Amino acid sequence: MSSTMSEKILARASGNDKVEAGDIIIANIDVAMTHDLTGPLAVESFEKIGADKVWDSSKIVIPFDHQVPADSIDSANNHIIMRKFVQKQGIENFYDVNVGVCHQILPELGHVVPGEVIVGADSHTCTHGALGAFSTGIGSTDMAMVFAEGNLWFKVPETNRFEITGELRDNVYAKDVILHIIGQMGADGSTYKACEFAGESVSRMSVSDRMVLCNMAIEMGGKTGLVEPDKKTIEYVEKRSKKPYKIFKTDLDADSLNIIDIDVSDLEPQVACPNNVDNVKAVSEVDQEIDQVFLGSCTNGRISDLRDAAKILKGKEIAKGTRMLVIPASREVYSKALDEGLIKIFVDAGALVSAPCCGPCLGGHTGIIGPGEVSLSTSNRNFKGRQGSPDGKVYLSSAAVAAASALEGRIVAPEE
Repeated sequence: MSSTMSEKILARASGNDKVEAGDIIIANIDVAMTHDLTGPLAVESFEKIGADKVWDSSKIVIPFDHQVPADSIDSANNHIIMRKFVQKQGIENFYDVNVGVCHQILPELGHVVPGEVIVGADSHTCTHGALGAFSTGIGSTDMAMVFAEGNLWFKVPETNRFEITGELRDNVYAKDVILHIIGQMGADGSTYKACEFAGESVSRMSVSDRMVLCNMAIEMGGKTGLVEPDKKTIEYVEKRSKKPYKIFKTDLDADSLNIIDIDVSDLEPQVACPNNVDNVKAVSEVDQEIDQVFLGSCTNGRISDLRDAAKILKGKEIAKGTRMLVIPASREVYSKALDEGLIKIFVDAGALVSAPCCGPCLGGHTGIIGPGEVSLSTSNRNFKGRQGSPDGKVYLSSAAVAAASALEGRIVAPEE
């Protein structure tokens, strides 16, 4: 019988020959990730249930990224809790404050390969499906049980497969594609469904661009985002990981598969307007002055994003009255940006470059906005209070739109 990619991965992980959408299964976990913000509650819950040792210290990954370096006594205490847990449990894959954002460094450092089941105590764990894994976010208390038992129950999801066709116009990027899809589907358009991204447009995309698509699957309610592995995937994985892997692909006649055709040939640069990610408009329809531009996050803080922005900013100055914050997603990205001269371009343009971290994305660390201020961000959420004051406003865009807008002090398309 035919199956989707998600069904095949979950069948392998649960020891079944076949599972179908709607089945409740217990799946073995290949990678479990928590960070400095969600980790302390997971540790507290782990201790409350009387667990002594984690099931497999080599399969747990703990990066610090949300509040790094520590910006308060509370965040410093969270770091202490997690460092003690790492030492006590012998966690092999611990990345302190100097490495980068969790959803960038997991694939970058070889922790993600095709065919795995990956869970993270962070909703954007769906990013890793770009490499052909079933990857999803879970709560901290669920993570405590994973730490103890190495498995977790799942309801096998149905699949929305987005067949994306057409060649993207100049200055239109993967971020514009996923914003367009979310605008069409709505915030609940793929609730508890696997979101597969396929088609000729996706085949042409880099692995980094595919991560952008999968990263935001959760913003339309998706359980996970996935892209079928191809030569680009294998090249990326084998360069970074020595783990064995298995490639699964969707049978197009699977019963639980819903195919949605998306033509991006005429797509313009897109912007998600306050206060919901599905409130999407073409940039040409938006007339808005801005106070801050944030270039970074697990969505668009990769080297390709920094290159796109630097190309626009080179030799120019950010508009007076507008500030720009640039945060590379990892130390590797930061180092490449230094080697390529991108950091100098940003600094010369008047931007502030920060160390790799989540920055203002969670609304609790560096670069938050105040009451009445407007932020244009390359991140993934624009709910009230997401980047600071609940009286502020957040718009979402690609790196190119963010850079062009920083020069003008208002939201504009790069070609302007």
